[in-house]
Amino acid sequence: MSRPWLLVFLLLLIVFTSQFEWKQQFGNENDMTPNKSQKEQYVSEREEAVKEKVILSQEKNIQKLNEIVQTLRQQLHQCRGENDSSGSSGPLTEILTELDRHPILED
Repeated sequence: MSRPWLLVFLLLLIVFTSQFEWKQQFGNENDMTPNKSQKEQYVSEREEAVKEKVILSQEKNIQKLNEIVQTLRQQLHQCRGENDSSGSSGPLTEILTELDRHPILED
């Protein structure tokens, strides 16, 4: 009787140890999945940060361009004033009228 019990004990020991190894293998695979999703999340966060920086840069450029356009309009109005006093304001007046029709881009 001791021999069959020894075989049963060995069989149970093999089953339990193999299940422990399987759980350990599957646990390692499951642990890798969050690392991948964490990496993907990190990459997407970096992409969002880059997009925000690009948008801020574009907004600054638009603001600078608006300031330049405003300055040029003021200069044109000054030129128009100087030309009005000299008596020849035909083409310049048309240009200023055309520019006044176009709105300045806002952020």
